[in-house]
Amino acid sequence: MIQDTFERINQMVLKEFIQIFRDKRMKAIVFVIPLLQTMVFGYAVTMDVNHIPTAVYDVDRSYESRELVRRLTAPGYFDVLYRPGSPDELRDLLDRSKITFALQIDRGFSADLKRRIPTSVQVLVDGTDSNTGIVALDYANRIILKFQRDLSATRPAPAVRIDLRQRAWYNPELKSKNYNVPGVIAMVIMLTSLLLTSMAVVREREIGTMEQLMVTPLRPAELILGKTIPFAIIAFFDMVLVTVFGVLVFDIPINGSLALLPLSTAIYLLSILGIGLVISTVAKTQQQALMSTFLFYMPAVLLSGFMFPIENMPEVFQYMTYLNPLRYFLVIIRGLFLKGNGMSILWPQMAALLVIGVAVISFSALRFRKRLG
Repeated sequence: MIQDTFERINQMVLKEFIQIFRDKRMKAIVFVIPLLQTMVFGYAVTMDVNHIPTAVYDVDRSYESRELVRRLTAPGYFDVLYRPGSPDELRDLLDRSKITFALQIDRGFSADLKRRIPTSVQVLVDGTDSNTGIVALDYANRIILKFQRDLSATRPAPAVRIDLRQRAWYNPELKSKNYNVPGVIAMVIMLTSLLLTSMAVVREREIGTMEQLMVTPLRPAELILGKTIPFAIIAFFDMVLVTVFGVLVFDIPINGSLALLPLSTAIYLLSILGIGLVISTVAKTQQQALMSTFLFYMPAVLLSGFMFPIENMPEVFQYMTYLNPLRYFLVIIRGLFLKGNGMSILWPQMAALLVIGVAVISFSALRFRKRLG
């Protein structure tokens, strides 16, 4: 019984691969589009930001340190969300991507200013998103220099000197391609899986072979597996293709364990393939499937944090992003490539993906079985 089941699924998988590679359009989706997206996002895309998640580690706790923090937050560029109590806690916030910008003011800051001797503050920036890092450093530099000039104007010479020490973590050179190219992997997997899954099922219905499949010994579950397994394999192939291309052409660093990449990709595919199956039950033609795919794909990209920081979005859209699997996979893949994060840090995103994936694939399977019936 089990052997017969595997044999039927195997034959279905082989049929799907034959159909895919007979179609020139499908070949373009599998091989050409991923590389084109990588080239475009690697070379051409730049982004602007606003409202930067910030942590302030103020050891001095003086009037001057509080005034500096007030000036940073007053224009609305920085939102102080955390006030860690130790350097380790500050680093943990950066590791978990809860903040983008951190300001550390050491003990003695106020005393040095009053004695008119050079003092220092330290700025830490999560450089994975190089554009945000550059903007944050520019904002901080201008605000702190103005703070220094104002203090010098109110206090007689010698002028107050503040030594601003800036450090960008995870992406020291603040290169946009290091931020964009890993994100392309997530987008390629989503687009390829959605297109192949939705259009392949609709194509069967258009040419009349779906009815032939329904009268074969194939069970609905075997038909679903036979339809989705080939596209999962192709998604893994595209993931490897873009990863190798990014490393060889754009010199993208890989600081984390690559063993987590296929595991997280598999969890991510649960929801994406499920959404593709849902589209296939709604669309009646391949044109409808194509339009429905992009109707879902574009908002998913816009609400993922890939192009625009989620913190800048209206609150209602921020809540909507929690239902977007692309949001979580972007955090995972950038954490693996740039930060070297492991399971201990990425498990909340993987757990969220698993919950969404199980829910979506269950709903899509039930709807697909009902449509077959």
